Amino acid sequence: MNTFLSSIGIENVRINQMKKNNIEIPIADLFKSFFIESLDAIIFWNENMSVINANDAACRLFECSLDILKQYPIDAFVYEKDEKYHAIIQDLNRRGSVRDELLFQMYNGQMKYLEFSTKLYVVDGYHMTIFRNVTERYQMEKKLRESEQKFRKIFEGSLDGMLLWDENQRIIDVNPAGEKYLKVSKYEVVGKTMRDLLINCHFPDDELNEVMKNLMIEGHTTGTITLTTRSGKTLHYEYSTKQNVVSNLSLTTFRDVTEKLEMEANLHKSDTLSVIGQLAAGVAHEIRNPMTALKGFIQLLEDSSEGKHSMYFDVISTELNRIDAIINEFLILAKPQAIKFVEHSITQIMSETVNLLGAQAVLYNVQFLLHYDDDLPSLICEPNQLKKVFINMIKNGIEVMPSGGFITITMNQTTDNRIHISIKDEGYGIPEEKLKKLGQPFYTTKERGTGLGLMVSYRIIEEHEGTIKVESEVGKGTVFHVYLPVGK
Repeated sequence: MNTFLSSIGIENVRINQMKKNNIEIPIADLFKSFFIESLDAIIFWNENMSVINANDAACRLFECSLDILKQYPIDAFVYEKDEKYHAIIQDLNRRGSVRDELLFQMYNGQMKYLEFSTKLYVVDGYHMTIFRNVTERYQMEKKLRESEQKFRKIFEGSLDGMLLWDENQRIIDVNPAGEKYLKVSKYEVVGKTMRDLLINCHFPDDELNEVMKNLMIEGHTTGTITLTTRSGKTLHYEYSTKQNVVSNLSLTTFRDVTEKLEMEANLHKSDTLSVIGQLAAGVAHEIRNPMTALKGFIQLLEDSSEGKHSMYFDVISTELNRIDAIINEFLILAKPQAIKFVEHSITQIMSETVNLLGAQAVLYNVQFLLHYDDDLPSLICEPNQLKKVFINMIKNGIEVMPSGGFITITMNQTTDNRIHISIKDEGYGIPEEKLKKLGQPFYTTKERGTGLGLMVSYRIIEEHEGTIKVESEVGKGTVFHVYLPVGK
C-alpha cells in the first residue's frame, strides 16, 4: 500500500502524457489521479487508525503537512469523543461504512465542522475517509435555528393572538394567546382555512372577501372585527395582517378588545347618566321652591273657601303630590350608585388602564413613563370606578398634547399609609384662577368639553375616601395627585 501510494506522483505525470496522446487510461491510473486532484480531503489509514497517506486537500484542511498528519491517528483531531463519536465507531464497525459530521480541532487550533464519509478495507486492507469542510453551512444552520427559536419564543409568549397561514389561507400554527382568545385548541384550527375559522365564528362572507381583497392589494390590513363564539358570546377583536412575512406565510395578530369597547360604552353611559342626574338635581331644586309656595297657598284657599270647590282642591293637591313623586324619582339619578368594594392591586388597575389607552397615545405621538414602587399594597376599592378616574385623567393629558410628549405616571406608598398616584402631562397647563373650579358641574377648560369627566372622577375618589389635588403651570403642564387610603 505504501509503495502504491508513493508512486502516485510519478503516475500522475504519466497520466497527463497519456491524455495528450489520446491513449486510454487504466482504472487504477484514474483512481490515482482522482486522489491527487480531488478538491475533497482524502486520508488513508490502517487498523491502528494511523494515517498512511493523505492528499494536498487534506493537508490544507487540517492546516498541517503530510509528515505531521502521519504522526497522529485519524481520530486525534476529533474535538470531543462523546456518545455521538462512539455511536459512529460502532456503526462503522457493524456496516463497514459511515457518513456523518463531527467537530474537529485542526493542528493550528482552529475549529471546523467536517462532514466525512468512511469506507473500510478500500485498498490492500487499508481504510479511506473523505472529508469536506461544512463549517460555514453549519454556522448558517445554527443562526437559522437560533432565529427560529427566537421567533418561536416571541410567538409562544406574545400576549397578542397570532395565526400563521399559507398562500392557500390554510392555518399552519396558532399561539397560546390565540387559543385563549378564540376559545379553541390548536388542534381544532391547524389545517383549517382562515375562511373556515371566520365563517364558523359567524363573520359575514362579504366582509371577509373585502378584507382579503385589501390584503392582496396593499400587502397588509388592519381593523376591528366582531365574532361569535360557540357559546354564543359576542367578542370584538383588533387585528393586523401582514402578507408573506416569511416563506410565503402570512401573519395575523389580534387582541380581544371586548372589555375595552364595553368600558368605553359604560363610560359614555355613565357620563350621560351623570348629565341627567345633574339636570335632575337642578330641575328638582328649581321646581320644588315654587311648589312649596303653591302648596301653602292652596291650603290657605281651601281653608278660606268653607268647603266650596273641595273637589278642585283635592285634584290640585293630588297632582302636586304626583309632581313631587316624579321629582323624587328624578333625584335617584343624581344619587351615587351602590358600589361593591373588593381587594385589588392598584398596579394592575393602572397597567390595564395604560394598555387600554395605548392606541390613542400612539395616535397623538404620546409616550408613557411609568414609575411604580415594588410591592405596593392592595386597596379596598371598586376597580372599574378607579379605571374611570385614571382614564379621564390620562385622556385629558393626551388631548392637551397635540404635538406629542410624555405622560409620567408615578405610584408609591406614603408615610401616612396612603397610595399616592401622580399623572403628569406636558400640555399647555391651566391658569391658577381656573384650577379652583375643576370638578365643578359643567365646568371645563376644553373647548368642547362638558366638565363631567372630572366631576365624576372627584365623586369616585370621594367615595373611596381619597383626595385629588391638581398642580399646573401654564406652558409646562399639569399634575394630578390622587391619594387613596390603604385598608379602608
